[in-house]
Amino acid sequence: MGMVGGGRGAFIGNVHRMAANLDGKIELVAGCFSSNPEKSKLSGEDFFLDPNRVYSTYQEMAEKEAALPEGERIDFVSIVVQNHLHFDVAKTFIEAGFHVICDKPVTQTLDQAHALRDIIHNSGKIFCLTHNYTGYPMVKEARRMVKDGELGRILKIVAEYPQGYAVGDVEGDGQGKINNWRSDPNIAGISNCMGDIGTHAHNLTRYITGLEIDEICSELTAFIPGSSLDDDGNSLVRFKGGAKGIIYASQISNGDENDLNIRIYGTKASIEWHQEDPNEMIVKFANAPRRIYRRGNDYISEAASGNGFTRTPFAHPEGFIEAFANIYLAATQAMADQVDGKPAPEGGYDFPGIDDGVAGMAFIKATVESSASSDKWVKFPIV
Repeated sequence: MGMVGGGRGAFIGNVHRMAANLDGKIELVAGCFSSNPEKSKLSGEDFFLDPNRVYSTYQEMAEKEAALPEGERIDFVSIVVQNHLHFDVAKTFIEAGFHVICDKPVTQTLDQAHALRDIIHNSGKIFCLTHNYTGYPMVKEARRMVKDGELGRILKIVAEYPQGYAVGDVEGDGQGKINNWRSDPNIAGISNCMGDIGTHAHNLTRYITGLEIDEICSELTAFIPGSSLDDDGNSLVRFKGGAKGIIYASQISNGDENDLNIRIYGTKASIEWHQEDPNEMIVKFANAPRRIYRRGNDYISEAASGNGFTRTPFAHPEGFIEAFANIYLAATQAMADQVDGKPAPEGGYDFPGIDDGVAGMAFIKATVESSASSDKWVKFPIV
């Protein structure tokens, strides 16, 4: 594995490294960890890397790694840079012949996402997008239940991602927590809150139910004075097939931490899952007691417990790092199968890909357009 970004002081880069290393199947051997060459070099020392494989630019890294003999060069690169660089870095490494694992959002714009999808399809390379919440075993169990018809016809979906870390900045007495690159449209893109965490709620909805959005009606707000991008967003959703939904995300929901949660209501049963209590899922019925499903038990399906997705026995909790690790585990299995000439399994590999990235960028574009429109209801872009 190589890495671009994620050097000293970076939160998400460290998460990726821990997740990749969890199962002992991936080794970090090279990287360009910062646009500052000295910081990149020092970060390489932190990770005990050969200094000859710690690079000053990602372009240099792609060129020099590609020139190494097969078996010595990296197999894939993990991209954990700021949003505006995702497209260029991914394009550079795919065209140099490498598989790619990329943090979300996939690109800065929907047009870039479409262009990257073409590049990936033409290359034949594996591309994985780390929408990590799809890695939780109980999320996979929820998806299996929907696929098997245990919920019946889906009628309504409510997906929420409230955070409250930036509420102090609304009255000007906070610590400027949101005053980072995510609030800069030149780096983050056209949305902050819905682009950063609202896409997780949308992706979770799409992953579990398989439903695509038909129309959306959104209101985005910048409560923090001086902000040009949203810190709160609310969307009414019409899904193809007739289901209705609500997707809400916020960084000013006082007292909430990372309360991503989803409720899916069907004609036979409903399910509810909370990211802050990820090891269990509530199954609800109109005329029967509620059931609590917990990961690691023998009544949980192969979709959630197989493929190494559950690492510890029941009653031993798993969480955020393990969910990330499940994405890496599935993506690198696809890479290994390609190297060995093995066909993909009949149902494919269970990790988010470029199509999920394109759908996420379409979601961001549609919410921003709806919020700015007097008509409100916006047809969802073709993904």
